Amino acid sequence: MELDNIDFQIIRILSENSRIQWKDLGEQIHMTGQAVGNRIKKLEDSGVIKAYSLIVDEMKVGLFFTAFVIIYMKTANHDSFIRFLNDRYEVVEAHRVSGEACYHLKIKVDSQETLNLFLNKILDYGNYTLYLSIKEIKLQNPLTAT
Repeated sequence: MELDNIDFQIIRILSENSRIQWKDLGEQIHMTGQAVGNRIKKLEDSGVIKAYSLIVDEMKVGLFFTAFVIIYMKTANHDSFIRFLNDRYEVVEAHRVSGEACYHLKIKVDSQETLNLFLNKILDYGNYTLYLSIKEIKLQNPLTAT
C-alpha cells in the first residue's frame, strides 16, 4: 500500500490519541468521519496499523526501576529463552541483536528483589550485563515529531 500525505496525517493524529473519534479526526484534516474511517480500515487491513496501545504511568502501578539487560547465551538453542521472555511481565522489549551479545532486553520491575529474582532466572540461559536507567530523556514517537 502506498501512503499519501493524508495517510501520514491520520497516523500522526492516531499516534497522539488512538481513541479520537473519526469525526473529530476528520475535522482536523478536512475530511468526513466516514472517509477517515475508510482510510483507517485500509491502513489496518494492509498492516500499516498493527495495533493500538496504551501508555501507563508506571509509577502509579508500582514499576519503579527500568533496566537494560544484555544477554550472552550459553547455547544456540534460543527457543526456550524466547518462551521464557514471553512469559515474563517484567520484559517490556526484547531484541535479538548482532554483535557481541545475543539479546538486549528492556525490563521494568517494582523492586531490587524482583530484579534479582529475574536476573537469577536469566542465568539458566546465559550470562548478562545490567544497566540501570537513571533518567528517561525522550519519550516521543518519531511520527509525531515536527
